[in-house]
Amino acid sequence: MNPAQFLLILGGALILGYVTDFVGRKTILPRVTLLILLGIVVGRDGFDFVLPFLSEQFDLIANVTLLIIGFLLGGRFTLETLKKSGMKILFLSLCLTVIVSAVVILGLILVGMDIEHAIILGCIASATAPAATFDTIKESQIKGPVSDLLLSVVAPVEAWSLVLFSLGIAVVNVLFAHQDLLTPILHASWEIGGGIVLGGVLGWMTAYLASLTKPGKPMLSETVGMILVCGGLSMWLEVSFLLSSIAMGAVIVNYPRKSYEDPFEVIESVEWPFLVFFFIFAGAELEVSHLPEIGLAGLAFVLLRSVGKVLGGMAWSKASGSHGKGLEWVGSAMLPQAGASMGMALVAATKFPEAADLLLSIIISTTVIFEIFGPICTQLFLQKVAAHAKEEG
Repeated sequence: MNPAQFLLILGGALILGYVTDFVGRKTILPRVTLLILLGIVVGRDGFDFVLPFLSEQFDLIANVTLLIIGFLLGGRFTLETLKKSGMKILFLSLCLTVIVSAVVILGLILVGMDIEHAIILGCIASATAPAATFDTIKESQIKGPVSDLLLSVVAPVEAWSLVLFSLGIAVVNVLFAHQDLLTPILHASWEIGGGIVLGGVLGWMTAYLASLTKPGKPMLSETVGMILVCGGLSMWLEVSFLLSSIAMGAVIVNYPRKSYEDPFEVIESVEWPFLVFFFIFAGAELEVSHLPEIGLAGLAFVLLRSVGKVLGGMAWSKASGSHGKGLEWVGSAMLPQAGASMGMALVAATKFPEAADLLLSIIISTTVIFEIFGPICTQLFLQKVAAHAKEEG
C-alpha cells in the first residue's frame, strides 16, 4: 500500500464530499445520490481509483458508519415520542414491510417465478437503507413531525424485515425440505432480541458512567468507545449491531440524570466524514456491470417493490386519517435499498445455492437503482409534505 495514495484518496474523498454537499444544495439531487454516483465513477466499474486496501476495508467502514447512524436514530426514541407516536410508528413500519413483501411475492409469482424464489425476494424487498434515509432527511433541513416519523420508523422496519426474512427462509425450508422450521426463527429471535438487550445494557452503563463525570466534560472519546464496543460485542455474539446501537442510544436519551455533555450532539459533530467515506465506497463497490443482466425478473422486482412501498404508505395514511396531507406518499421515502438487502441475499444464496445466481444478480442490480434514485424520492416526499404544510399554514 502506497501511503501517499492512501492519504490522497482519503483527503480527496472528504473534499469531494464538501463539493457534493454544495452541489446538493443547488440541485434536486441529494448528496447521498451524488456521493454514490461519485463512488461509481472512481470505483472498479469506473476509473478504478480506489485502492484494493480500501475496498477490502469497506465492511469495516460501513459497520462503523451504521453504528453511528443507529446510535443517533436511537436518540429519537424518547419516552415522550413513544407515548405520543408509538402505535403510529409500529403500524407504519408493519405496513411498509408486510404489504411490500406480499406485493412482491404475488407479483413475481404472476410473472412466472418459482414460488420459493419469490418468497425469498419478497422478504428481502421489505428492508430499507437507514444511512441513506437518515442523511437525506438531515440534509433536507425540514424539521417537524413528518421528519421525526421517518427517522423513528427506520429501526422498526429493520426489525420487521429481519423477522419476515427469517420466516420466509423457514417457509421455504419446510416447503422444499431443506431443514427444520425452527432454526431460522430462533436465529432471528436471537439476532433481534439479543441485539436490543445488549444495546440496552451498554446504554445504561454509558449513561450511568457519564452521569458520574463533571458537568460539561467532553464525551467524544467515551461515546465513540462505547459505540465501537457495542459493535464489536454485537458481531461477536452474532446479534444485530444496528439494533444494538439503536437500543443503546434509546436508553441513553431516556436516562434521568443528564449533567454530562449531550453525547448525541458530540457524535453529530463527527458523523459527516464517516458518511462521506461510506457512500463513496458504497458507490465504488456497486457492481454497475450487473445492470444489463437485470432482465424481466429484475425489472419486475423494481416495479413491485416500489408499488408495494407506496401502497403500504397509502394503507397506513388511510387507516390513520392522514390521507390528503401528502403523507399518503410516505412509502416513497423508504425506497433506498442497501446493505441489509445484500446481506439477506448472501445468506439466502448460502442456504439455497441452486438459486444463488438469480438472487444475487437481482439484488445487486436493483440495489444500484434504488441507491441512486431512492434518496431522490425521499427528498421529493419531504418537499411535497413541507409545501403542503406551508399552504395550510
